[in-house]
Amino acid sequence: MNPQEVIRRKRDGAELGAAEISSFIAALGEDKLSEGQIAAFAMAVFIRGMTSGETVALTTAMRDSGDVLQWEGIGKPVADKHSTGGIGDNVSLMLAPIVAACGLAVPMISGRGLGHTGGTLDKLEAIPGYNIVPDAALFRRTVADVGCAIIGQTGDLAPADRRLYAVRDVTATVESISLITASILSKKLAAGLETLVLDVKFGNGAFMQKVEEAEALAQSLVDVATGAGMNTSALLTDMSQPLADAAGNAVEVINCVQFLKGEKAGTRLETVVLALGAQMLVNAGAVASLDEAEKKCRAALANGHAADCFGRMVHTLGGPADLMERPERYIVAAPIEIPVLAQSDGWLSTCDTRGLGISVVDLGGGRRRPMDSIDHRVGLSRLVPLGTKVDKGDLIATVHASDRESGERAAQSVLTAYEIAEREPEAMPPVLKTIG
Repeated sequence: MNPQEVIRRKRDGAELGAAEISSFIAALGEDKLSEGQIAAFAMAVFIRGMTSGETVALTTAMRDSGDVLQWEGIGKPVADKHSTGGIGDNVSLMLAPIVAACGLAVPMISGRGLGHTGGTLDKLEAIPGYNIVPDAALFRRTVADVGCAIIGQTGDLAPADRRLYAVRDVTATVESISLITASILSKKLAAGLETLVLDVKFGNGAFMQKVEEAEALAQSLVDVATGAGMNTSALLTDMSQPLADAAGNAVEVINCVQFLKGEKAGTRLETVVLALGAQMLVNAGAVASLDEAEKKCRAALANGHAADCFGRMVHTLGGPADLMERPERYIVAAPIEIPVLAQSDGWLSTCDTRGLGISVVDLGGGRRRPMDSIDHRVGLSRLVPLGTKVDKGDLIATVHASDRESGERAAQSVLTAYEIAEREPEAMPPVLKTIG
């Protein structure tokens, strides 16, 4: 079909048919469209929106623009989780081995940091030797033998999405719910998943800051994924403060090791990880109830099976065999550590979470441009949660920096990101609700 006609009809508010969308995306995947045509289509969708049926058609067309993985013979339910991004959100690192230890197969295809938020692949690259782009045979063998593999998107999965996203990123059309939905789900569908659980963030550290915006995105994702034949649900989770007590790359890997060893019990991070794990098990039909599923996840942590699973995944994909036993031997620490101390007595009441993410980027732990390199050593740790009573001089965070100057700047930024109040603030539950 004529791409100009597809653009014109969407520009004028028409509902596009599945054949029109499929034709346009096929041309996109085959590099038959100009940058101007792609940009015009993205802006038309951004302004006019898409119906649920259109978004399903867009998602499946982008899925079919490349390879679709097949997992016949794997012998386990094939499941995954996706997060919309946050600060100190290293959930994937623990969640994949936990549910794998509970009997699921988790081929988790993850991404890099975006803007102020961290990326799972950047964290894994803090582990020496870890191969985030294994060949198909190694990827499949790792999932089959270990139960999970966390890797990056290959060039053959949903290639149309990469080109469309690159244009959206420079044309102010990133925030379109239909385009976000299709971008996320096309890659998950191409991974051959049977079930999916989404972690949709809200709060001042999330892309969708208002609960209503996050809920609209979550509902769109669930509706479209279900319409495309994948059993999906979403949890709305709070990102008004860092999820883990660390934000960065190496520091979050260390945090993951500590979590899997049972050293982060009772935290907001544990609440979110176990809620997502329980939902994954129920969605996959492995466990009948959420309560039973959470108990199974807790057991996988307590008996060491989840930690063993993570260690075997790391080693199978090229990392050290004894990372879980001696992480400090392999995870390189930053040369400078600077404590951030409370300047008054009171309660930690609010936090500029996005500002903390920017501080990590400024330290060198994130990218301002896609080609930028990352210093995996830098970041923040020992972050104290909101609602904590502190006295003047108490530690509220530690900055890990490559040099004293950048560390001092980050320490000042962290200090100004927190507000200390005279009264204890009202607590926000880590998991607000479940959709689907």
